Amino acid sequence: MAQVQSLARPYARAAFAVANDARETVAWSGYLAFAATASQDPQLRALLGDPRVTPGQLVMLHMPPDAASAGEFARLLELLADAGRLSLLPAIREEFESLWRAEQGALEVRVVTAQPLDEAAQARLAEALSRRYARRIQLSIHQDPALVAGILIEANGEVIDGSVRGRLDRLSGVLTHNL
Repeated sequence: MAQVQSLARPYARAAFAVANDARETVAWSGYLAFAATASQDPQLRALLGDPRVTPGQLVMLHMPPDAASAGEFARLLELLADAGRLSLLPAIREEFESLWRAEQGALEVRVVTAQPLDEAAQARLAEALSRRYARRIQLSIHQDPALVAGILIEANGEVIDGSVRGRLDRLSGVLTHNL
């Protein structure tokens, strides 16, 4: 996964620079969402390694209907197709969105809970994280009953594990290390 992110990062940065300079960040976000979704289609993925399918055909299969076929986004897709890297589109999109959020002063925080959080709890959590990171927070909330109880927060490369599962794992590690 880290290698995919490393390969995708320069493409995402270039795409973001082009989109931002042209004041088309919203449009490019939509284009990348379409192309990334298309790239994950099993039938389309099967065509990526097929020598009978040209890079130009692959570009057209990933091209959003509202994007100019001779525009900058089409050039990005051509570059990726020629390099055999269309499979990077989901990671490119993720990095593009991260760059966009950073420019807007927002930080996406992944929150995993054992039980659903109500809106008031989400608002309190976002406010507390906003104070901690001095940025606007966008929560991405997921449920995982395996946590038993508590919360797991991933933000800005930092993991805060306040789950019962995490505590049990740490206790298990201490006990097995000391025996």
